[in-house]
Amino acid sequence: MRSGCARRVGVAALLVGLPVLPAMGWAQLAPSPDAPPVSTAPAPPPDETPAESLKVQVNLVDLFFTVKDKSGTLIPHLTRNECQVTEDKVPQTFKSFTAETDQPLTLGILLDTSGSQQRVLPLEQQAASEFFREVLRQKDEAYLASFDVNVDLLQDFTNSPHLLSRAMDKAQINIGGGSLGPPGLGGGPVPISNPKGTVLYDAIYESATQKLNQETGRKALIILTDGEDEGSDHKIREAIGAAEKNNVIIYVILIADREMYWSQGEGYYGYSPAKQISDESGGRIIDVGNNGAKLQAAFEEIEAELRTQYVASYTPSNAKEDGTFRHIGLECKGDNGDNLKVQVRKGYYAPAPGS
Repeated sequence: MRSGCARRVGVAALLVGLPVLPAMGWAQLAPSPDAPPVSTAPAPPPDETPAESLKVQVNLVDLFFTVKDKSGTLIPHLTRNECQVTEDKVPQTFKSFTAETDQPLTLGILLDTSGSQQRVLPLEQQAASEFFREVLRQKDEAYLASFDVNVDLLQDFTNSPHLLSRAMDKAQINIGGGSLGPPGLGGGPVPISNPKGTVLYDAIYESATQKLNQETGRKALIILTDGEDEGSDHKIREAIGAAEKNNVIIYVILIADREMYWSQGEGYYGYSPAKQISDESGGRIIDVGNNGAKLQAAFEEIEAELRTQYVASYTPSNAKEDGTFRHIGLECKGDNGDNLKVQVRKGYYAPAPGS
């Protein structure tokens, strides 16, 4: 895994334990191919002269964001002079500000395999496979997980579109209300008797805290779902908080078979929570219904945005380590002085005391 030397609050790991789903089917995280080599040389002899150790702490808030004009066209060439950042309405000073196209990208793909997605799964498999081939570059990595009554890792971190596509093609809808197979092989650790269970919030929480928490750089979750959650142990606010604490941008591709809900006499309520999750993390929701062409276009839009991002950082003027949530405001203006639309996370959590 890629890890930075300085402690960055944007990627601070959660300090709370995970008491709810002890073994979510995640595989052992494989070392990142660009991890530094481990030295086998003997340690140098200890210095006989006492020396005072110096501990340096640098708290940087990392921002990954996209900017669009009123028509939705991406704006790729802004400078720091055209943008202003505030924290809790207090102006901050950019420490760095660059437009990035080649920075390594870390992706998590979450696939809703609950019974409500049965008729749209083939569309998702086809579009996602094409996305893998188009977006992944040599320095990128991605993993694929499914969620229904459990969360299961289908393919661990890799930069191979072939492995991801093969895992995507093997995904199955859970319509039996329990395990689809042995633990870790699509069934999850514990069968849960709930045929309509969809642990969306748990899937986000576990992804942010177990898979993406120690990755640095651009990190995004792409979730293919109808936005409905039923049976999660974590609340929506906990899922969003986990993403914010680990600087994870969330894109929700809302692929909802609304006719299925209506035919069963049920209401559909997935749009609002899905929009809240994506907006607060700095991503967005793309509603494609059950249209294959719109689904393909959604993946293309996400690819364009992830490759046309700005990367900025600042050292907050509020240096208190009190674990509180800090609200981020980011405004950018175009050549004519008009306000541009900025997609950025709504805030971050300061380090807790003694962290």
